[in-house]
This record gives sequence, C-alpha cells and structure tokens, in this order.
Amino acid sequence: MEKRDYYEILEVSKDASADDIKKAYRKMALKYHPDRNPDDKEAEERFKEAAEAYEVLSDANKRARYDRFGHSGFTESDFSNYSINDILFNFLGDFGGFGFGGGGFNFGGGSRKYVNKGSNLRMRVKLSLQEINDGITKKVKVNRYVTCKHCNGSGSGDGSLQTCPVCKGRGSITQGGGFFTQIISCPQCHGEGKIIKNKCPDCQGTGVVKGEEVFDLTIPAGVANGMQLSFQGKGNAGIHNGIPGDLLVIIEEEEHPDFIREDENLIYNLFISVPEAILGCTVEIPLINGTTTLKIPAGTQSGEVIRLKGKGLPVINSYGRKGELLVNVNVWIPKKLNKNEEEMMKTLLDSDSMKPKLSEKEKSYFQKLRDFFSNK
Repeated sequence: MEKRDYYEILEVSKDASADDIKKAYRKMALKYHPDRNPDDKEAEERFKEAAEAYEVLSDANKRARYDRFGHSGFTESDFSNYSINDILFNFLGDFGGFGFGGGGFNFGGGSRKYVNKGSNLRMRVKLSLQEINDGITKKVKVNRYVTCKHCNGSGSGDGSLQTCPVCKGRGSITQGGGFFTQIISCPQCHGEGKIIKNKCPDCQGTGVVKGEEVFDLTIPAGVANGMQLSFQGKGNAGIHNGIPGDLLVIIEEEEHPDFIREDENLIYNLFISVPEAILGCTVEIPLINGTTTLKIPAGTQSGEVIRLKGKGLPVINSYGRKGELLVNVNVWIPKKLNKNEEEMMKTLLDSDSMKPKLSEKEKSYFQKLRDFFSNK
C-alpha cells in the first residue's frame, strides 16, 4: 500500500512548528488509541501510521530529508520498527500518558523493562557520479563501542546480577490508580530490572568497550549529495546488552569532469563550430557508461537543448526509472582568423541566408525581454 504524506497524516501544514506537530500527534494518537478502539485493526494501523509520521517530523534532520526527498529518502532501517506496546510506552513518556481502561496500559503483564540503545554514529562517504549511477557496496572502517567480551555485555565482573528491590525486576513502576494511571521507568535500576554489584574491570560496569569494525554498506543507485542513509545496528553498542545504535552515512558527491547534475538529470555542454551548426553534423558525446552518437540538425542555434531520455541518473527507489541527459549546444565563435578565412567570412556578409531571421517564437521571447528591461 502506498504511504500517505506525513503532514496529511497529522493534519498539519508543511510549515507547522515543532509544537504544532507534537499537538497534532497527540490528537491523532488519542483518537486512534487501542483502548478507545478495541479490536479495531484499522484504528491500530492509523495509530502506528501517526507514530511513524511523528518520528520523522519531530526530528529536525529527518524532517529536512523528508521535505527534500519524500518517502524515497528513507529505507526501512530508518524507522524504529516499534511494536504497538513500544509506541504506547513512548506515548506515555512523551505526554504523561494517562490510561483509558481504568487500569492503565498493559505492557505484557504490567512490566516494561527499559532496553538501552547505543548512540548513533555519523560519517561521510564520498561517491563518484559513476558509483551513484551504478549503486555500490562500500567497505568502511568504523570506530565504535562494542560489546565487552570479558562480561559478555552484562557489566558484571562475576556474572551475578541482583534483582532490583524497588520494581522487583519489572523495570517500571505504576503511579496513581483508578482512571488515571501512569507507568514510569524505575528510578533505582533505570528501567533495567537488575542491579550490578561487582563491576567488570574491563568495561567498568557498562558492558561496552572501544573497538573497531569493518562494515560493507550497500548504497542504492541515485543517491544525492547531502542525503543521509541510516544503517541499523551499526552504531555504538548499547550498554548492558542493549540495542546498538545506527550508523548515519551522509553522501558527498564528487564533481564530474563532463556532467553537471540537476536532480536525476545530467547536463552536458557541447561545443560545435559555426560550420557544424550551419550544415549540421554528427558528434560523439559521453555517457556515464560509454558514449553515444548524436546528430545535430542543420541550422541548430547556440543555446538549444537536446534531451536524451533515460540517459540520466537512476531515480532512487523507482524501480529502474532514469532521468534525462540534457545536451546544451554551444556554437563556438573563433576570436582570430587567418586572411583566407577572413576573406571567406567577408563574402558571406551580404548573403541573405546569413542574416538573422527570428521565428515567431524567438520574436516573442525577445519582445518579453525588451518589455522586462524597459519597465525597470
């Protein structure tokens, strides 16, 4: 099913403030909340849909990427893939979360252990236009926190963990009662349900140490300069066997000697001589992969653009669709001539064929230019 626009989902305008977006999400979440819509699959999907929209639009970097590239600027790894219980729990944390059924939210028997998530890492990757056209798997070396081998990530020096006496191992405690209930993370164990008595000497009780890893990053064809890709689980390891963060890769596009990029289209500046423009010619022009032969019609004017469909760059996540190669024809005028060439040119001065004759379209264009400057 095709994804709906995130602004449409939250019913806000594209220039909505962060506060407006938060209020709109709260409104949608309350409207489609499972406690208000029991056994309603459509409401549950709307609830998840609103959570995804809020995840993107409440994050300044993700929102900027969405505004520029839309849904095509994201992959599945960019999203948290929360279960319905995770969304409910986050909703509680963001909005003070009041329950609706008289007993609050039920997160699997009333317990909700906090899972630590490692921080994200950012790096820049330079790509040539050839690599952007083809798509590529890049091997990168990443300095990151990894799981401590001495304690297997538990943080305990002797492997023993004590059940938290406050939450009894649940990781959360319930405040209030009756209609208004609130579940919060246990302040004693910080939501983990366990307490470490003897810290691991290698990681000082965190369960993570500094390390280095090499990853193969698959970068799809058609990415653009400044685009950010997210690789799930390749960031810093989470403490105490938590979830690893993500590796955020920012694309840097290298300049190409022949082409100028404009979204998925490529621009090539072709220079031909005056005789070639007058008589027409056949030229060979470069492509990203190889070359092609192009016929220039007789009488081609400087500044004309010849469009070659499907010879541009792939449109990201578009299943094979490509942009155009725009050949910008420039007629090169020599600055110096020898005597014979100069005499030949003089013989053409009075030729009727060599005198400018503007078409109606060209006349209209120049008339508009004249009107524009005369009104200045």
